[in-house]
Amino acid sequence: MEIKKVTDAAFLKYGRIVTDIPEAEMKELVKAMDNTPEPEGTVYEPSVPELEALPVYKSLSEIYYGEMPIEIGYCNGHNQKLNAVEYHRDSEINIASRDMILLVGLRADVDPEDFTYETSKMEAFLLPAGMGVELFATTLHYAPCGVNGRGFRTVIVLPKYTNYPLEKKHTAGGEDKLITARNKWLIAHKDGNQGDVFIGLKGENLEV
Repeated sequence: MEIKKVTDAAFLKYGRIVTDIPEAEMKELVKAMDNTPEPEGTVYEPSVPELEALPVYKSLSEIYYGEMPIEIGYCNGHNQKLNAVEYHRDSEINIASRDMILLVGLRADVDPEDFTYETSKMEAFLLPAGMGVELFATTLHYAPCGVNGRGFRTVIVLPKYTNYPLEKKHTAGGEDKLITARNKWLIAHKDGNQGDVFIGLKGENLEV
């Protein structure tokens, strides 16, 4: 599939580039990612105290989340495929400490009747190391992909408690069946090995 850059106008419907965080704070955060693991698969940690102790926490909370409490974690590893898509009720900030590829789509393209989604509608964008983007709440996304087979490391910023374990089983039907964690709605591909979740991605299991 074609890989565009996040600076391309085509990205504007999915998010925007982070430009208003002090440069020194961004560099410090990216540098701190050197101390996080990079497994052969993927690992996600929603909240990392060492990252949240940095000065950038205050800037991100105030500027991007209107002084709401946030969590700063990471998603690292090796990945070249789209196994699922997720969305939240809030924006998610991704900051790359290594070049990586974001696979994104629009929540508006999810079928409102059966909550399936056609993977051919996804687009790929290169996010260079040191740059961050805000993915809007209307954007479908999942784990990034590495570039040229390399691993990726990305900072993930979300409202506090997003992706934490649920307190109850969701059985109301409709969109409720997509909830797999707090503030997380997920649609998986049949070949994605996602476990007991809603399988609603139609089309090819995309690979970059």
